[in-house]
Amino acid sequence: MSTKDYLEKDYYQVLGVPKDASADEIKKSYRKLARTYHPDHNTGNKEAESRFKEIGEAYQVLSDPTKRKEYDEARALFGSGGFRFPGGGGQAPGGGFGFDLGDLFGGGAGGAGGGLGDLLGGLFGGGGASRGRSHAPRRGADIESEVTLRFSDAVDGATVPIRMTSQGACAACAGTGARAGSTPRVCPSCSGTGLTSRSQGGFALSEPCRECRGRGMVVDNPCPDCHGSGRAPSSRTMNVRIPAGVQDGQRIRLKGKGAPGERGGTPGDLYVTVHVREHPVFGRRGANLTLALPITFAEATLGAEVAVPTLGGGTVRLKLPAGTANGRTFRVRGKGANRADGTRGDLLVTVEVSVPARLDDAARKAVEAFRDATATQDPRAGLIERARAT
Repeated sequence: MSTKDYLEKDYYQVLGVPKDASADEIKKSYRKLARTYHPDHNTGNKEAESRFKEIGEAYQVLSDPTKRKEYDEARALFGSGGFRFPGGGGQAPGGGFGFDLGDLFGGGAGGAGGGLGDLLGGLFGGGGASRGRSHAPRRGADIESEVTLRFSDAVDGATVPIRMTSQGACAACAGTGARAGSTPRVCPSCSGTGLTSRSQGGFALSEPCRECRGRGMVVDNPCPDCHGSGRAPSSRTMNVRIPAGVQDGQRIRLKGKGAPGERGGTPGDLYVTVHVREHPVFGRRGANLTLALPITFAEATLGAEVAVPTLGGGTVRLKLPAGTANGRTFRVRGKGANRADGTRGDLLVTVEVSVPARLDDAARKAVEAFRDATATQDPRAGLIERARAT
């Protein structure tokens, strides 16, 4: 697809959708038109074949959010009639552009590059921005890491050492890629820009230089450690603070703690995925901790005051009212996990009535006496009738 087609074709009109059409509307229209003009249904129809290709070309651009944004921006500037492509090249009638399209759309030296500036700057041969980016600062890579915490450390927060491995400047050649005692030379093909141009359809297209692979420098005597790349794996250990209240599986971003940048660029970010070990007693439900508390039948029936453990080794006293049902949950405020605002969640205590597996004679007789005394109290009264009613 030529740049002229890219800017002058109205892909919205090709698909029959408005310019503010949603992604679903674009997909629906494309599928309908593709079925209508598919070559299998239009054997020998050259016009249908051409239309089918045009529909696919339009969908390829409009279905991609990034490409669609670039297309809209380009047409807003050049597609309304104020700019025309001459038949023989990329200059406006009257001489030259008078500006670098790469610079106009944010591709100047020191920037991150990319987007519409790269597209137009490369297509029209805008040299200023391309040459500037060749030696511009480059942001360091992001690093992914994982850490496993104890349950209590996830609740209260902890500082943990994390060993990271990333690509950095080769220590043997200081990042030059050349063997000690030698230096790289400026690439003769691209004059150190890292880019070369070729003509296609009347336009100058920029691409990475094949001789230096876009580096702008040629290494005749490569470093034996990095084989001329100037990069080598490096390991370092960093103490990282994990915030209180982190959840199992949570991914934490630590800005600027990733791989170092190149040529003065900012470092990347460190992303740490946290795994939390299970606790033998406590569970977790958001900012609240959970605990299953065994109690006796007598404590549930008559009521009692029992000791409840808290995370960290302490205890609190919990008062059980008489007639406490199995599975009832009590809330102990302020004994849960830390929240981001500095407050703490609660401890949710669920009682479980413990039934003894064996009884001695005295205990058995006591239970039998209790059964006989409460024989008129049927907890299942009416259950069968209610079940049949439906």
